[in-house]
Amino acid sequence: MPDRSPRPSAKSGRPARGNASDQAKAPIADPRQLAFAALREITKKDAYADVALDRHLAKSQLASRDRALATELVYGCVRRRRTLDAIIDRLAKKPANQQPPDLRIVLHLGLYQIIYSDRIPSSAAVDTTVKLAKSNGLSGLSGLVNGILRQYLRTYGETVPNFDEIEEPIEQLATRTSFPDWIVAAWVEQLGWDEAEQLCHWFDGAPQMHLRVNRLTTTRDETIAQFTASEIDAEPIAGLPDGIRLISGAGRIVQLPSYSDGLWSIQDGSAQLVTYLLDPQPGEVIVDACAAPGGKATHAAELMGDCGTIWACDRTASRLKKVASNAARLNLVTINALAGDSRDQPQFVGQCDRVLIDAPCSGLGTLHRRADLRWRQTRENAIELATLQGELLESAATWVKPAGVLVYATCSIHEPENEGVINAFLARNPEWAIVPPPEGNPARAFWNAAANPQGWLKLWPHRSGMDGFFMVRLERRSANS
Repeated sequence: MPDRSPRPSAKSGRPARGNASDQAKAPIADPRQLAFAALREITKKDAYADVALDRHLAKSQLASRDRALATELVYGCVRRRRTLDAIIDRLAKKPANQQPPDLRIVLHLGLYQIIYSDRIPSSAAVDTTVKLAKSNGLSGLSGLVNGILRQYLRTYGETVPNFDEIEEPIEQLATRTSFPDWIVAAWVEQLGWDEAEQLCHWFDGAPQMHLRVNRLTTTRDETIAQFTASEIDAEPIAGLPDGIRLISGAGRIVQLPSYSDGLWSIQDGSAQLVTYLLDPQPGEVIVDACAAPGGKATHAAELMGDCGTIWACDRTASRLKKVASNAARLNLVTINALAGDSRDQPQFVGQCDRVLIDAPCSGLGTLHRRADLRWRQTRENAIELATLQGELLESAATWVKPAGVLVYATCSIHEPENEGVINAFLARNPEWAIVPPPEGNPARAFWNAAANPQGWLKLWPHRSGMDGFFMVRLERRSANS
């Protein structure tokens, strides 16, 4: 819906009257104005960043280059919110959380362009931000905007402050890299200071796009050649036989006929690795316990030669529509959708060769893709999720035949959701054991490189260049007692 919230008047900060609603209906033709409108919706309505941005882009008349700029500005300002607020706290008379909301957004946009955007000269960032303030009812504050941005340039140039005045080390690093303290503290505990800082910077970057070739219809070399012919730069992902990394041209990728023809899917390399670890074989019965939107279920079908039975389960029936849509696009027939809670599916008990639990999680391995997730998750939420994850694991384990395989995975790098869940499960279920992927399986090389004595595989994004993931392969050694 169009943003019809009242705009402040030039001097008083009170809602302006007139044709603001009419203006909101007109398609936006300026990338900074679109970014402002999307950030306004995110701030005032607590909208998800991707949803708000997509809504405004769908109504816009922006060329592809301007769409890319608007996307960078929205996601960048959301990611860097803590750092940008801390800079405003330094330069303005009032702290950021006491500034008029629209002024705060405008300052975020200006500071982001000066500090983080390579494509915008600083002089242009200042001038366009002052114009943005004036065009959104902040003419009376445009001098303040100009003064704060120019003061920043005089004081810091185009670099990020060190925030040396913050004495507590975790808080200082979290402020400089724009994360909640609790997330940075968890990474420092697991990785140490240097790698934790590397991880922070990695998550602050723009995400790459990875693809998975449908091996039933084409090859990776053929697909890369097609992209090259369409002026899209791509390269193989080392160690993943069907994986492709896009170097440029990602904005046009789904417009290619090869997407609708089912020759490939969008899927990060880490997610592809999960299905290799599962190692589905032709003719087997497989259950994907938390399947939507279907990336791993469709990958399993491709690895099985579309021969066997795959049950794609999800608690939300509406989400299974995406599974069916993806299966149809890829021309796969072995996938059966089943709506329901995977903690209560007794019909599967003892019937499955392999089971995958890609468990609902905090998503803390994908913070570069979901710009606002770092501000939405809490330490308490992540701990609560571990209870659900443990319940799903206990239930799904009963589905597996003797000598069958169960893979547990999350797109999180948070210990309570991963190592904590697995250690507790193994303590309760001594008939289960962690086993490595078989020799020759693509996951084996990653597993060997991780050299984890416990046997699970944890992908750290700053090391692997892929999403953060935890995955472990379990085997039932005997029937349930």
